[in-house]
Amino acid sequence: MADQKHHLREAAIEAISDIAQHLPLDCQMFLVVCRPGKADFDLVLPSPESNLNNALDALRRQGLSIDGDNAYKRDLLDAVVGALALGAQNRNPPPAGHWGQRFWDIGREERAPCEELVAALSFAVERWTILANEFKHTTPEHERELAEISKARSAIAEATQ
Repeated sequence: MADQKHHLREAAIEAISDIAQHLPLDCQMFLVVCRPGKADFDLVLPSPESNLNNALDALRRQGLSIDGDNAYKRDLLDAVVGALALGAQNRNPPPAGHWGQRFWDIGREERAPCEELVAALSFAVERWTILANEFKHTTPEHERELAEISKARSAIAEATQ
């Protein structure tokens, strides 16, 4: 199999050189060989001046897409989700000028109102606790207030983990 692929590669390189001589100066050429569902015979040969992004653009113009399930797309989306999550946690910002900065900023912006609410709720719980300790009533209403304060403390703890 490796020998067969090697011979194909050699023939393709020679053919690309011959064909490239007949192309207009601003054209780029690519040869793609694949066996569907298997990577054992994948061969992508661009002419020396070619840019693979231009090949993808040409495929899209022909109605083809990269919308199928593939590892590149999964990895890219994992990176985006990670940047959103790290932004929401205000941790590990990307380097200056990195494409992930936009997603990190979105995560930060989405989390900021929650942080403001937690701060306001924390202040309210502190005040309620002081008042509850001052007016040590044991009425059912007072017991309900203490239960609500406990729920608020739990919510704050969960939101600030």
